[in-house]
Amino acid sequence: MTDATQAFIREHADDDVRQLALGRVPADVNLREALTQIEGRQLAARKLPLLAATDGILYPPRLSLEQCSSEATALYKRHLLEQLSIVHCPLSIVNFIDLTGGFGIDFMTLAPLFSRAVYVERNADLCAVVRHNLPLVGLPAAEVVCGEAEDILSGEPATAGTVLLIDPARRDAAGRKVALIEDCTPDVCALQEQLRRHAAYTLIKLSPMLDIVAALRALRGITDVHVVSVDGECKELLLVMQGGDASVAQQTDYDHIPIHCVDLVASSNPSSLLRSSFTFTLAEEHSTPQDYLLPSLIKSPSLTGEGLGEGLYEPNPSILKAGAFKTICQRFPVHKLAQHSHLYVSNTPIPDFPGRSWRIDDVSSFSKSDLRRLLAGVDAADLTVRGFPMSVASLRKQLHLREGGNTHLIATTLSDGTKLLLKVR
Repeated sequence: MTDATQAFIREHADDDVRQLALGRVPADVNLREALTQIEGRQLAARKLPLLAATDGILYPPRLSLEQCSSEATALYKRHLLEQLSIVHCPLSIVNFIDLTGGFGIDFMTLAPLFSRAVYVERNADLCAVVRHNLPLVGLPAAEVVCGEAEDILSGEPATAGTVLLIDPARRDAAGRKVALIEDCTPDVCALQEQLRRHAAYTLIKLSPMLDIVAALRALRGITDVHVVSVDGECKELLLVMQGGDASVAQQTDYDHIPIHCVDLVASSNPSSLLRSSFTFTLAEEHSTPQDYLLPSLIKSPSLTGEGLGEGLYEPNPSILKAGAFKTICQRFPVHKLAQHSHLYVSNTPIPDFPGRSWRIDDVSSFSKSDLRRLLAGVDAADLTVRGFPMSVASLRKQLHLREGGNTHLIATTLSDGTKLLLKVR
């Protein structure tokens, strides 16, 4: 990178890259390269604040930054490996190979735990960026290999003292998102015997859009599933695969594999990372009877006697993704409103509920008189629908409500089809 390009990047570090792209620049400035670095640093400042604060870091194009792990999810992976180290052998004598390194956020976070760390990536441009960055983050001895994960597994000697990380790409050759683990690249299902043979443990990072049960049916040797959310948004699935004899791995009963639903805070401080954690098994969920609120308990729009309840709860996205819809009624004093709403109510305050919570101030049916009473004096509201047969826009139009204001309304449906509008805070 020329001195003129570096000076341009420093001068315009906080400028809008779209406006910069339209402007005139000196002939000795590589505009494409400069825009990539300016945009990369701006994205990293939000997603990767520690890295963005490191001088001299090079950034890849936008797509690689969008697809890379956040610092919070990378730190959670580090926590998992440290727990495995406590149970088994010290990581300081174990090899670590990241088979699909990408921009290297996971690699940079995990590599310091190991005696030998190898970054593998098939994209030569990303390898060059990471090779430049590793000494800047204190990893001058880390190895960078440009190649395919399959070739590395074929050439690397099998050893029980290795931890692998693999994050298959979730897009096909045309750039379309794929829905099955078998369609990701590399195909973890096809590689699973090699993974188990080469490592004590493999961390398999998957898209939160992929089906957990389908993945567990396709893979053997999985000991734990981690569904990871950050600040209320589901970010990734992590499967922990144990190495060992393939015939033993074939005996895995996926219904009893622990599924850990964690919600993290977007923080670079490991001690304040975990907001909530909820662990269950599919067998537990299947054996738990559904606990719906009986519609007969809702005797009037006002919350008197045995009415709807005082607290409304919605589990965090990691729990919803994992499907612990019934188990959560066993762990907390809540009743589910309906099968598809995923809203729960309780008359008991639950300060440690793993998700969002509101206090119910009022309830209305969708009769004109009830709506007129509940919406008296309200011409603007924050409106949400859960398990309701109308979109927010359509319902807002029907209720003649503008966006904004200090009122929060949630429209939902009970198990018998009764439609309700809840005023909450």
